[in-house]
Amino acid sequence: MSAPVVVAGASMAGLRAAEQLRAAGWGGPVVLVGDEPHMPYSRPPLSKEVLAGNAPFESLAFQPRASVSDVRWCLGTRVVGADLDRRVVELDDGRVLPYEGLVVATGMRPRRLPCPGPVAGRHTVRTLTDAQGLRAALTRPGVRVVVVGAGFIGCEVASTALALGAAEVTVVDPLPLPMIAPLGELLATVLLDRHERRGVRFALGTGVTAFEGRGRVTGAVLADGTAIAADVVVESVGSLANTEWLDGNGLDLADGVRTDEHLRAGGRPDVIAVGDVARFPNARYDDVPRRVEHWSIPTDTAKHAAKVLTAHLTGTDAGLAPFAPLPTFWSDQHDFRLQSFGAPVLGKDDVRVLYGDLDGDVLAGYHRGGRLVGVVALGGRSVMAAAARYRAELLERPAQAARPARPVRP
Repeated sequence: MSAPVVVAGASMAGLRAAEQLRAAGWGGPVVLVGDEPHMPYSRPPLSKEVLAGNAPFESLAFQPRASVSDVRWCLGTRVVGADLDRRVVELDDGRVLPYEGLVVATGMRPRRLPCPGPVAGRHTVRTLTDAQGLRAALTRPGVRVVVVGAGFIGCEVASTALALGAAEVTVVDPLPLPMIAPLGELLATVLLDRHERRGVRFALGTGVTAFEGRGRVTGAVLADGTAIAADVVVESVGSLANTEWLDGNGLDLADGVRTDEHLRAGGRPDVIAVGDVARFPNARYDDVPRRVEHWSIPTDTAKHAAKVLTAHLTGTDAGLAPFAPLPTFWSDQHDFRLQSFGAPVLGKDDVRVLYGDLDGDVLAGYHRGGRLVGVVALGGRSVMAAAARYRAELLERPAQAARPARPVRP
């Protein structure tokens, strides 16, 4: 029997890659390796529905397609090394798996603060186990919460903690506004006001330098010496790519796995990267490789990369144009939703209100060089419908690059 396609990473991106390999015509063996004991599940609800106690694990688990019923699952097992020239990967249980093709889908892990002080009482939110542990801590009566990081997860956790009855919720971030990096100043200012009106406190423009407590955290010390009491600390300070197992193979691993315009790692035709670990150029905008940690990316990358890998393995020509996805994200906070289509981060210097107003439901358009590159809706159903209409417009816009795909030879 021929060597399998090994999918390193058994979360959503890994599952979608296996499904798309079958859809692309790969009939050979497939092995999925994942460090969690669970079958693939949806992560966005972890900081919202799961934390609030409104979603059991069964509701998060993906239902794999029938086409992957014959794949082999190695769960609770981590990939620890690879030799891409020999085409083998090493697992933490000592096994060495040869492969015909390799899918890098190992994703991210939470960055931790290098601050002195106790570890007990400090949480991250990435896995189901993380969310379950944090929920148990947040449901204690009168709990005081400090969230470090005012990004997507930090803002979601802050709103959920208040809904669970936390006595105090304070968000700390060295940046001047919550979610300013993805949203820009205009909507970030609106977001700050809406959180504060619902009871979230903010300490912005500063960071945490130490944690107080003996054995368990009782407070966070800020850069100016201010101490904030805390029974629970949530660290939401970014992510690190799980790429160490690929060291020594000549790949660019500076921030995830750098790929070409067809998601091939280091130009190797037998190695593709998918999901938020992939750093790829998006032909819809430019040729700058970027990682994208949005809901749509695992499926979009898997669909394209699987066709490219299958074409190589079967000796055919994929005939694909360069990868050009339209990123999508949403975030539920308090009683409102953020919904985005496109790449607003590329147009933060030219933001215009397209619908509604800043005091209510609002839709903002993000422009680069006068061209609409993304939209962000903030509010309820009506503005979400308006955003969906702009999604169609963004999809119709041609990609910046239009050259056809050509096979890469080893």
